Amino acid sequence: MDPISPLEQALHAARALVLADLVAGEVAEAEVVSMVEEAVVQRRWWVEQWPDGVEYVAGLVAQDVQDALLERYGRWPLCPVCGSGDPHALDVEPELGPDPHWVCHKAGVKVAAVGALGSAADGTSSS
Repeated sequence: MDPISPLEQALHAARALVLADLVAGEVAEAEVVSMVEEAVVQRRWWVEQWPDGVEYVAGLVAQDVQDALLERYGRWPLCPVCGSGDPHALDVEPELGPDPHWVCHKAGVKVAAVGALGSAADGTSSS
């Protein structure tokens, strides 16, 4: 059996992190999981073109899925920090960098690392 390449490891990790956030938000339905798979396919090509970007894949897949969900269903993930006002989505920061986090720009806080929204929903944010 051949070892898994760093690219495939990064893609599998990105898939798992985004799926964990979707499960935490109770939106991991079949069509949404297909969006994750499509994002992973697109990012595989992207990283093959720019191998140095492998550490950015998790944040990019999260953003891709967020954009796909916005087009079809609405904002995701909704901010669990702000209790009043209009519901708003979290953003991924850095937009292109390692160690991506979901952040609320309205409150100016890091809510959770990508893949850890379940703990933020439980009230254990990583600010």
